[in-house]
Amino acid sequence: MKLYEKLVHDIAEAIRAGVLAPGEKLPSIRQACLNHKLSPATIFKAYYELENLGLIRAQPKSGYYVSNHVLKTLAAHNTPLPEQESMTVAVSDMVFSILSSIKDPATVPLGSAFPWPALFPLERLSRSLARATKHMGAAEIVESLPPGNRHLRRQIAQRYLMTGIQADTDSIVITNGAFEALNLCLEAVTKPGDLVVIESPAFYGCLQALERLQLKAVEIPVDPVRGMDLEYLEQMLEKCPIRACWSMTSFQNPMGVSMPPDRKQALVELVTRYEIPLIEDDVYGELYFGLQEHQPAKAYDKQGYVMHCSSFSKTLAPGYRVGWALPGRYEKEVERLKVITSLSTSTIAQAAIADFLQHGGYDRHLRKLRAGFELQQHQYLHLVAQYFPEETQVTRPNGGYFLWIALPEYVDALLLFRQALEQGVSIAPGPIFSVRHQCRHCIRLNYSKPVGPDVERAFKTLGQLISAMKLGK
Repeated sequence: MKLYEKLVHDIAEAIRAGVLAPGEKLPSIRQACLNHKLSPATIFKAYYELENLGLIRAQPKSGYYVSNHVLKTLAAHNTPLPEQESMTVAVSDMVFSILSSIKDPATVPLGSAFPWPALFPLERLSRSLARATKHMGAAEIVESLPPGNRHLRRQIAQRYLMTGIQADTDSIVITNGAFEALNLCLEAVTKPGDLVVIESPAFYGCLQALERLQLKAVEIPVDPVRGMDLEYLEQMLEKCPIRACWSMTSFQNPMGVSMPPDRKQALVELVTRYEIPLIEDDVYGELYFGLQEHQPAKAYDKQGYVMHCSSFSKTLAPGYRVGWALPGRYEKEVERLKVITSLSTSTIAQAAIADFLQHGGYDRHLRKLRAGFELQQHQYLHLVAQYFPEETQVTRPNGGYFLWIALPEYVDALLLFRQALEQGVSIAPGPIFSVRHQCRHCIRLNYSKPVGPDVERAFKTLGQLISAMKLGK
């Protein structure tokens, strides 16, 4: 990270956290040079970048000030507890209609769950794919059967080691993306009719998995600052025959919240005490901003109750569908289910990813991807502030590529979705993230697509539709 980029990051974080309030004056160029021991050129470049992001404004003959239209952050709150302890899940029809909306290339895909494909090193991946195909022997086809390509699993185990997690190569099961890993883990520890703890709001894929396996959901509220309500979770574990818990502890989809380390540790200790498997969806874990990486809950797992799942679909190769599970004490059950459901993940895709991890500069690519997402988050927040109502509140994740936006209560997110789609804009409405179809005035936006005229027009369209709802309420 360059010196001016670090300064931009630090000031943006201070504005995001409320340390620098709207309208507050920033240090002069001269004072900032003294404070940070940087050159005037570096300070000017950082202030210019912050101005482009809409976070600060220059006032002639006076200096630089935090913009007055800085958005309200969705603060910690006491989420209403669910009215019922468990519910049958039925969301597939609604989700399918949302997913079909992003297939039209003419639609601005703000509702997509996938990162913008142009951000990935497709040419370099193609070379890895060609090299893997050229050097692949007949024996490798058999060797890539479950638990998967040994070279790839060794590379993944080394990445675990970098985060302080001891993972044996043979304890990793390669899957068709993280979604298969999550489904296999869930199926390995439940049977139809069982109760499963999920977050509220939750990743809609989690809801679909429960619906497919005929499981019942026990919703645990998620706070936009602290994550899952662990106190309520403990009440449910004490009260109900819970068989599994599914959680996204870092950059949770849709809210973007990451549980603080002490709460991740407390979550693991809680499920361990009750001997309940924790299925951890960690597909965004490597997309953190700044220099501080996020450790998953798996890092605190001493007895193997955490079933850690991730993939390369959000960080490197969306179309290759290569993911994995580190299922802890449930490894053999997951491997057996992999064999009898899909048998094997693409042999060539596994070999290509393994080659890229060894030779392609994966960490360099990740640093560039993270910096791009952080910049784009600021740009999207500026557009939200410019076009959405003043009372709008938004989460400000320190990683991933989603914004969770709470619009005024007169907004019907499902109606907004339908109206926006007619004008070529896709959004993800809040009700698809809830068993009870709650969050009716909330939307999730994907900020991975670089800002251009099409994205700005999309925000203008959304702002106009929201204004029309206020007039018609």
